Amino acid sequence: MSKSNPSSAARDSDAHIRFFEEARPRLLGIAYRILGTRAEAEDAVQDTFLRWQATDVDSIESPGAWLTTACTRRSIDMLRAAYRSRVDYVGNWLPEPIHAIIDSDAEAQMELSSSLSTAFLLMLERLTPRERAAYLLHEIFDMSYGDVAASLDMTEPACRKLVSRAKARIGEDHVRFTPTQERQEELLAAFEEAIRSGQPGQLTAMLASDVRLTADGGGKVATVIDVLEGSAVTAFLTERLSGWWQSYEWSFADLNGSRGLVLRDGGTIVAAVSFAYDTAGRIAEIFVVRNPDKLAALDEVTMH
Repeated sequence: MSKSNPSSAARDSDAHIRFFEEARPRLLGIAYRILGTRAEAEDAVQDTFLRWQATDVDSIESPGAWLTTACTRRSIDMLRAAYRSRVDYVGNWLPEPIHAIIDSDAEAQMELSSSLSTAFLLMLERLTPRERAAYLLHEIFDMSYGDVAASLDMTEPACRKLVSRAKARIGEDHVRFTPTQERQEELLAAFEEAIRSGQPGQLTAMLASDVRLTADGGGKVATVIDVLEGSAVTAFLTERLSGWWQSYEWSFADLNGSRGLVLRDGGTIVAAVSFAYDTAGRIAEIFVVRNPDKLAALDEVTMH
């Protein structure tokens, strides 16, 4: 007896799943930028997938727009809940670091990468959940005002006002300045040398005069609670971190769209370090994530 062909329903189901998987990197990129954590972003995308599986695709005029809308709205709902929980967060909250693989052309890759930076994501924290979603969909993902309005269930004029208000609230986008990779690695090497030697050396000239250092331990590991500024940053790096971090294994890594550092102790990731830069190519912000929950899934992920 010859083997029967797959049923039409099975073929439709395979195509259904395949379409979603092709859209996943974009959906994950939207959700991560809205939520600031990979874990919550993946939950939002999974919830969208479950809705997608239960939906008759033939009844959807634009499946891609449907997925964007469903994922965006789910992310907004989750962000509102996250804001409430962050009130009780111990110490400084930083976005979860990610090692993102962006599959795009060079120009688009640069644009998308800069919008993954820790500094940019923190800037978005000034916005309401709906402002954040509207700004990202229009400014980063290049959706028309009409499509953004449809995704957020609002009129186009109201959507334009929302994006305009978001732009005004976040101010200038200088936080998205990124030096060349060579310059980034030069800065990272000077940072590592200062901590390993306990001497500021070349790093001093590479720091902005008003440099800031923010650390996130989530109340689960020891870290500095206050945001340090200016000369206090250099003193902290050479007088305190020098003693604590010398024994760790250091490696460069692509973190949030630029080069960063990953530190391991016995194979376990114990810290991730990334920078923000001023337009002169100096380090303006140092972000140190120590919360083990935010480091547990620091592996490659494809997103747009």
